[in-house]
Amino acid sequence: MSKRKAKDAHLPIGECISQVHQILRKRFCHQQLPVKPEGVEAQHKHLAELLKRTAVHGESNSVLIVGPRGAGKTMLLKSVLRELSQETEVQKNLLQVHLNGLLQTDDRIALKEITRQLQLENVVGDKVFGSFAENLTFLLDALKKGDRSSSRPVLFVLDEFDLFAQHKNQTLLYNLFDVSQSAQAPVAVVGLTCRLDVLELLEKRVKSRFSHRQMHLLSKLTFPQYLERIRDQLSLPDDFPDGKFAQEWNAGVTTLCEDKSAEEVLQRYFNSSTDFRSLHTLLMLCLSRVSVARPSITPADLLDASRFCLADANANMLHGLSILELCLIIAMKHLNDVYEGEPFNLQMVHNEFKKFLQRKSNSMYNFEQPVIMKAFEHLQQLELIQPADGASDKTQREFQLMRLMLDHSQIMEAMQKYPQCPTDVKQWATSAFA
Repeated sequence: MSKRKAKDAHLPIGECISQVHQILRKRFCHQQLPVKPEGVEAQHKHLAELLKRTAVHGESNSVLIVGPRGAGKTMLLKSVLRELSQETEVQKNLLQVHLNGLLQTDDRIALKEITRQLQLENVVGDKVFGSFAENLTFLLDALKKGDRSSSRPVLFVLDEFDLFAQHKNQTLLYNLFDVSQSAQAPVAVVGLTCRLDVLELLEKRVKSRFSHRQMHLLSKLTFPQYLERIRDQLSLPDDFPDGKFAQEWNAGVTTLCEDKSAEEVLQRYFNSSTDFRSLHTLLMLCLSRVSVARPSITPADLLDASRFCLADANANMLHGLSILELCLIIAMKHLNDVYEGEPFNLQMVHNEFKKFLQRKSNSMYNFEQPVIMKAFEHLQQLELIQPADGASDKTQREFQLMRLMLDHSQIMEAMQKYPQCPTDVKQWATSAFA
């Protein structure tokens, strides 16, 4: 009876909105992921068998789990480890080391983290090693049991695996794969990455030591399922204090999901990403607009939130550039068009800029070489241009090869929005010739 009274109670609108914020924020910020991803039973079974063979039988293995963000790579690995941890032999034997390419940015940091996670700081002490390989071998030897006849198996999980390929000489990857192949110690190496071309990043010597085992996880979510998930995420629970308000709110959510303009917005968002973490960001932005004056989420709120989420950071950055920096970007765009995306250097960009000046009598664009150099360096600091693969740092700055990190559409969109952009610069940007 008391529950019914609570459900039939009419709370002030301000209190209802406050409750909505509290419930939905908790849902979006502390998202409860499923115990294991759906539709990947075969991969789950395969991964469980691989890790079990390492943990129980001391067999070394290596595998890559590849898939877009939000496909369930980490969830799959966690569910397998959770399942294996319930087996006494695995729980007793298996040691785990979790590394992330975003955090362990070089081999020295990675080695420190491996030592910390294996709790071997005291064993290593002040010892000095000649190479990474010696250091890693020492760590694995230190894990051997009292009779030193067998090592404890170690699982190395490398999240953002592709970033480890950027380490000098790929030493960490080489040594981990080498250990897993040579059976010095039972080791399983599991890499998680979003890059489908990840094997192309590996050096020949690293690639030759990798098992070439890959598991591909691709999102099988359909748009109707995506809409259903949004409806579930925005709906209020049955035990909401004000039953009438909850009923109206949930009806509003259903109407929103059936609205044609809202559906178009969500379809665009769905096409760009099916990651539920980014969906929660979108819904959180919509929720932040809900107030006493606007007690529901409208299609306009969804449109504004999606614009904000899908905003191109690089294109937005162009709006804050100086005229000189913008001119250099346009010169680079023309070089890209002429040389079909081949790298360029400052000297080539400067020559392209001078061609533009020769067609103009106005001297407002005449800048000294050091000023142009400074503008070029600023564009590199903003990461709008980056050194080409294999570009040497020893090369004179004017001749160091660079690549433009913007495409044609981003530049043209920025030109339209650039405040008080001179007409001749706009014409130069849109012209088909340099």
